[in-house]
Amino acid sequence: MLKELAKSIREYKLLSILSPLCVMCEVVLEVILPFLMANIIDNGIYKENWDYIWKTGLVLAIVAFAALVFGALAGRFAAVASAGFAKNLRHDLFYKLQTYSFGNIDKFSASSLVTRLTTDVTNVQNSYQMIIRVAVRAPFMMVFAMIMTFRINPTLAMVFVVFIPFIALALGLIIRFAHPVFSRVFKTYDKLNNVVQENLHGIRVVKSFVREDYETKKFNDISDRIFRDFTKAEKTIAFNMPVMQLSVYSCILIISWIASDNILAGTMTTGQLVSMMTYVFQILMGLMFLSMIMVMVVLSRASGERIVEVLKETPDIASPDEPVTELNDGSIVFENVRFSYSGKADRMCLDGINIKINSGETVGIIGGTGSSKSSLVQLIPRLYDATEGRVLVGNRDVREYDIEALRDNVAMVLQKNVLFSGTIKENLRWGDKDATDEDIKRVCRLACADDFIERMPDGYDTYIEQGGTNVSGGQRQRLCIARALLKKPKILIMDDSTSAVDTKTDAMIRKAMLEEIPDTTKIIIAQRISSVMEADKIIIMDKGKVAAIGTHEQLLKSSPIYKEVFTSQQKGSEENV
Repeated sequence: MLKELAKSIREYKLLSILSPLCVMCEVVLEVILPFLMANIIDNGIYKENWDYIWKTGLVLAIVAFAALVFGALAGRFAAVASAGFAKNLRHDLFYKLQTYSFGNIDKFSASSLVTRLTTDVTNVQNSYQMIIRVAVRAPFMMVFAMIMTFRINPTLAMVFVVFIPFIALALGLIIRFAHPVFSRVFKTYDKLNNVVQENLHGIRVVKSFVREDYETKKFNDISDRIFRDFTKAEKTIAFNMPVMQLSVYSCILIISWIASDNILAGTMTTGQLVSMMTYVFQILMGLMFLSMIMVMVVLSRASGERIVEVLKETPDIASPDEPVTELNDGSIVFENVRFSYSGKADRMCLDGINIKINSGETVGIIGGTGSSKSSLVQLIPRLYDATEGRVLVGNRDVREYDIEALRDNVAMVLQKNVLFSGTIKENLRWGDKDATDEDIKRVCRLACADDFIERMPDGYDTYIEQGGTNVSGGQRQRLCIARALLKKPKILIMDDSTSAVDTKTDAMIRKAMLEEIPDTTKIIIAQRISSVMEADKIIIMDKGKVAAIGTHEQLLKSSPIYKEVFTSQQKGSEENV
């Protein structure tokens, strides 16, 4: 885990080294201070040697100032290094997510990935800052102060040696019991984020069904679970402070008792006692800081493990070692394709698919809900890979292509249309970042989107809210179609992407596409037969299998499913009229 996380330090390695070096210098100087104070008391104050007091006092002031400078530098270096480490870690996580297939994302869930990119990274950042500063300071302070105590009085120094195993055992037990609880807490955080995400995305549905109380209860139940787990973990960690205080005060009492006898016996000076007590506090403060670090490490360890899970995850879909970067044409062939989201043979959602689509053809796909229409087309740009069989595009297996090159030639207008926060122009330029304003207006005319855009106050510079909430469903669909057309793809897939527009606009969009991109292979998934009846061929999907393939006229004669759907839709249209 540590080796994987350390890869994200990169350009902040120097600062990560300078911080502990400055801490070491600070510690050495702080350890010298009690020694100088003891000399001032024994050789200056008791002997009334003012010259010695002034000279040694000046040295003491210089040493104290130097310790302050090194401490400030250590703090700055640690802060910049930890913030930079967190920045790189977030970058690496997000970059890794871009390589994930839908299968990888489904494995973790979107809410869990958000938690790992935010809360978990912050925990690791805080822990890293403490490690390169406090975790260096505490042991070094203990070691150097211990050396000085042995130099002053070996008998008193042995008091610490007795207590160290007791403290180590107590910390070990605390860590052992607290870590599993923290691991469980972060998994519950994922569920909490999922509830919040669902509630915000579906807030219109929640309010329309008056389900605020239900959603609030669901949120409170998960929050209470986090509260209980955190309370349990904090109760375990709470033992840390009593253990430390018991050790601190026990050491002070024992040392004070032994030291008083030594002073009366004349084997120890007052200055030595003062410096000894200062070293006692330095050692015990070091132990206190060390225990705090251990608590933070327990918390961040669970976060670190979750981050490394994402970084080490192998994408299900990747480009081959020597990929093909050019598509010959937009022809598509499915050869004995079987597909399962889980990869299990007993849960196939596509079974025995054999389809041939020539380049430039317009192909319609219809079928009932759950017939795997969307699953079929998602195999073309390798959003998923076929479990068995193969999918060919341009007479090559899609797994031979460079993923970016393949997807750059396949445009998809998904069933769930997504627009991003930004202007209409910025959204459309996802299809072609170098598109001119005239190119944008041209594709908007083809998608029948120019009319409503020009009526907007800012036209093409109108700002789209997150998720496209300030445009209607039909407007959103037409903008997404325009974005896909701007890409000039060899294959255009429209997954029920005109369901929210009227039949007249649907017909106009299809006519414009036929005239504008005649060489592009067009696949149209639709519920309305009127949207696909003029296609070169129509594919009927039923329960993950191809039930029939043919033209509109052929299917009316040969396919009972198609004839039934067509008759019911025609009857419904006549009744509406």
